[in-house]
Amino acid sequence: MNRLRALWQNLNASLWFVPTLMVAGSLVLAFGLVLAEPFLDHDQLAKYPLLFGAGADGARGMLTAIAGSMITVAGLIFSLTLSTLAQVSSQYTSRVLRNFMRDRTNQLILGFFVSIFAYCLIVLRTIRGGDEGRFIPSLAVGAGLVLALLSIGVLIFFIHHMASSIQAANIIRNASQETEAAITRLFPEALGGQASAAEARQLLEQAGELRWQPVPARATGYVQSISEDSLLALARELQGVVRLEHGIGGFVARGAALVSVARYGAHPAPLPDELTGQINQLFSLGNQRTIEQDASFGLRQIVDIALKALSPGINDTTTAIICVDHLGALLALLADRQLPEPLRVADRQVRVVAVRPSFEKMVATALDQIRISAEANLGVYLRLLTALATVAQRTDHPERRAALRQQADLVMAAAERTLSTDYERQQVRERRADLLLG
Repeated sequence: MNRLRALWQNLNASLWFVPTLMVAGSLVLAFGLVLAEPFLDHDQLAKYPLLFGAGADGARGMLTAIAGSMITVAGLIFSLTLSTLAQVSSQYTSRVLRNFMRDRTNQLILGFFVSIFAYCLIVLRTIRGGDEGRFIPSLAVGAGLVLALLSIGVLIFFIHHMASSIQAANIIRNASQETEAAITRLFPEALGGQASAAEARQLLEQAGELRWQPVPARATGYVQSISEDSLLALARELQGVVRLEHGIGGFVARGAALVSVARYGAHPAPLPDELTGQINQLFSLGNQRTIEQDASFGLRQIVDIALKALSPGINDTTTAIICVDHLGALLALLADRQLPEPLRVADRQVRVVAVRPSFEKMVATALDQIRISAEANLGVYLRLLTALATVAQRTDHPERRAALRQQADLVMAAAERTLSTDYERQQVRERRADLLLG
């Protein structure tokens, strides 16, 4: 199931899957309209000569022109799409390319033009005239004309969509929305089926010293997803505990320890090959991180855009400030959510020791590199403090507020060290004093 989920995510992020389905649908539509021709009331169709009055030569000529123009426009759209991907990669970050490829609008538009081309080819093949025995699928030919007219509007919409989608604000907003959806899905308000941190650690201490045996990975890549329920069930079956060596988004090399296994009250014994295979089946490894189970990767995308904007070659402070605003909103969403505990318990025994993200690490991921790259940039310093204030209003948790206070102090220290005038430093001091961090 885990591999099927990963396959489905990869298909959704491809530029060929949806267009292929649409081409298949256009073939079915063409055959259906052609086969329905004998059952139509041609006297009624004759009342609309502009749509259904073409002869064999006219129908062939029209469909040939439509097919030729559609494949030309499809080639143009593919070229524009690839050009846009190259521009986004160089100007922002290659981490957001997957978002563009997953854009359902782009996939549907690509599929629309290729589908019309395939549709016209099938209908063209069925037209007969003269000695061949007259057969003109009037309804299918008329549908081709309607699709061609619709394609004009679709082309105009595509140009507008591409021009809009490469704007920095929209790229950042889309990445933020995906990250927000991942946070909402991965960190719900209430988590069930987990022991409290104190209870779980007490159970683990009561188990005494455990002898861990590494389970090697059979592939190289980033951990994209883990079937944790199946891993918990496997640990119960082994009457032991499974410790994850890599969390979601971590990189693992072939042969390195993917997890470690220990059995309660048992001496280490060689792990069977089938167990190694079973555990590897529960992990999905890929050549890049994905956002489906990795909310930190969503933050990473926005951070990379901000870092590129702050680079000396671009020096786009406004884009960096937009990134900080969205990062602040995402951290505020995380601030009052219960993050899952790393220890999972079943049958009054710790069964899984997971690698979990923490609020403090996510704050550091979101803000550290931006603060360092924003040397002597008053606008970014002030907006970082504003973002911290927004997050602080959402939580009373002492440890989380301490992490926010630390970030505010680091921003203040960077401002005192790098800003050249007392006027600028005073603005940062006043903004720091306004923070509700104590």
